[in-house]
Amino acid sequence: MAQKRVILELGTGNDLHGGDYTKAALRAVQDALHHSSLTMLRALEVNPKTSMFVNVTIGVQQPDRVDIEKVRASLPHGIVTVKAVKGGLDVADPENNDPAVIASAAVEVRLELP
Repeated sequence: MAQKRVILELGTGNDLHGGDYTKAALRAVQDALHHSSLTMLRALEVNPKTSMFVNVTIGVQQPDRVDIEKVRASLPHGIVTVKAVKGGLDVADPENNDPAVIASAAVEVRLELP
C-alpha cells in the first residue's frame, strides 16, 4: 500500500531566554499537535503503532542544535521521523547576550492507504 498524507499541521514555539533550540522545537511541535484530533484513526481502524507515519520538520536558525531524539520522543503516536532544517528566527539581545529563539514545526501524518 502507498503512504498518503492525511494531515499537515503547523506550529510555532519559542525560547525567550537562553537560546535553547530544542525547547523552542518542542514547543512548536506541541503547538502543532494541539491543533489536531486524530479521530479518523478510530473510524478507519488504523493501528498508529504500525500504520501511521509521522514526519516532523523543524525550522530553526541553527538546526544542529536541536536534539532530534527529544523531539521524536515527544510525539505520542506513530512511526516518527524528525529532521531539523534552516529556518525559524533568532532575535538578538546584544545588551544581555540572551537571544530569543523561534522555531517552526511542520507535522505531517501519512497513512498506508490503497
